[in-house]
Amino acid sequence: MTIMLVAAWVGMSAAPRAIGGRIGYGVEFSYEHGLGESNMISIDAGLPGFNGLHAVGTYDWIFNIKSWSGKGEWNWYPGVGAGVGIWDLGDPNFLIGVAGRIGIEYNFWFPLQLSLDYRPVIGIAGSGFYDQGLISGIDLGIRYRF
Repeated sequence: MTIMLVAAWVGMSAAPRAIGGRIGYGVEFSYEHGLGESNMISIDAGLPGFNGLHAVGTYDWIFNIKSWSGKGEWNWYPGVGAGVGIWDLGDPNFLIGVAGRIGIEYNFWFPLQLSLDYRPVIGIAGSGFYDQGLISGIDLGIRYRF
């Protein structure tokens, strides 16, 4: 049992990770954790539209694009997930929804990642706006890779 736990911890520690933020339709703290070479889990928490609080997690598939410069690496990724949040803090509306994501990223040859993605969250349960609402926007991500 101990050997399995140590092996799992070593595997998680060796996976590529990135931490930083996203800005566009609001501002968010962002964490990405690689699952092998072609998958990642992304967790973002922040202020959607600067008028609420939310957390969104997605499971993303990574597809490599041929590098033109030879130094960095281009990828594109689609993903699915879920989100929870509160909108309009003065008159709160709650959200539980499904999320989608599609984006492109550039990983520099030093530990910096830039991304541009679209991540809609569609409310499937909640009150007020989110009964049939949509939170979406295009965001620029800047992350430190380690």
